This record gives sequence, structure tokens and C-alpha cells, in this order.
Amino acid sequence: MIEIKNLVKRYDDVCAVNDISLNIEDGSFVGLVGPNGSGKTTLLKLIFGFCRPTEGEIKIDGRAPGIELKSKAAFYPENDSTYHWMKAGDLIKWYSHFFSDWNKEKEKELIDFFQIPLHRYVEHLSKGLRIRLKLVLTLSRDAKTFLLDEPLSGIDPASRKNIMTGILKAYREDQTFIFSTHIVSEAEMLFERTIFMKEGNIIIDGQSDALREKYGKSMDQIFKEELYG
Repeated sequence: MIEIKNLVKRYDDVCAVNDISLNIEDGSFVGLVGPNGSGKTTLLKLIFGFCRPTEGEIKIDGRAPGIELKSKAAFYPENDSTYHWMKAGDLIKWYSHFFSDWNKEKEKELIDFFQIPLHRYVEHLSKGLRIRLKLVLTLSRDAKTFLLDEPLSGIDPASRKNIMTGILKAYREDQTFIFSTHIVSEAEMLFERTIFMKEGNIIIDGQSDALREKYGKSMDQIFKEELYG
């Protein structure tokens, strides 16, 4: 269980996360959606412990984020921070040594599915292949919680479909996924629950099917009308 109470994060005079309270149960697949700059990345970083809240608290299974959480959670960053001077295969092998929950079988399945060219240097890979490589590094673990920050950003629709299929292949019902995106139309099918953010605030939160029934619209239509309308 992820418990968030009255969470605030300020950067100078900018309030990136504004008094957020919510609970996310184990085994959930949650969509965290909103325009760029809405606070999604900051919220994920706060949950993972990359930064500290200005006010409020976060607890994961009753404990504040810390070193122990990082051994149970996997974070996919939007920024490309991979080591470009390494070959893809060497990077995966090197990365695997840091995590006791690394699953070699999942690694192989994801490499095959995403068609990662292990012999090529990362710097020579296309943006789409680097994104898939980062997903291999993230999803090959048997972590309890996965925080995915904009994995669909900056790639073509065909690649997005491939990435979503790969994420579904890696997903297990006892794991919690929080998937942030501003590209809702192609990702909403994954979300059991959808949280809409705007200007650091949660403006809509609910089970996706219930929200579709309430509004009589798709998640993408709700996104466009409520956040951009």
C-alpha cells in the first residue's frame, strides 16, 4: 500500500505538488495522466525517494521512502540517462549486478520481444530502441512496485503499441504499476485506475471503467476536456 497524506513539494515559488492525499493498493495498475508540467514526474520522484516533500508524508507498506524501498521498487525515468559508450548487452549485464531481484528469464523474454541489438553501442541506437532498452533495464526485475515516467514520450504510434504490449507481458497481478503519461488515447486500456493531474493538483481520481460510465466518455476525451477544455 502506498499512502500519501497532504503532500506538498515546492521549488522556490513554484508548487509542483499541491496538498495531494491518496492511497494506492498493492496489485494496482494506475495511470497518472496530465499535461507536461502538471506534477506527475515530481510525484513519482517523491514516491521513490529521489526528492523530499516540503510538507506531508509518504509511506510504502507503513514506511517512509528510503534505501529499503529502492530494493523493492523500479523506476523508469523519462530522461535518457543510459551509458551511451557501452554496448547494449554489456549495459544490461552490468546493470543486472546491482539488483538481487533481477530475473534472467524476464530479461531474455524482453530482449527478444523488444529486439534489442545487444552488439550495438547505445549511442548508435535510435530513440525508440533506447527507450526499449531502458524498459528492459527496468522491467527485468521482480520488484514489487514499478514507477514508469512517460515511457511513450517522443516515439511514433507503432512503437508505442509495441512498448505497451511489452509492459503488459512483464506485468504480474501482485505488482503495482504507476504509469505516467500525457498520451492517454493509446495507454488508457492499461489503466485499472486513472488519476488526472493539473498544475500540481489531482482533479479526477477513480476506477477507469467507473469514470467512463460517469462521464460517458473515454479517458482520452475526459483528459482533453477536463484538463485542456
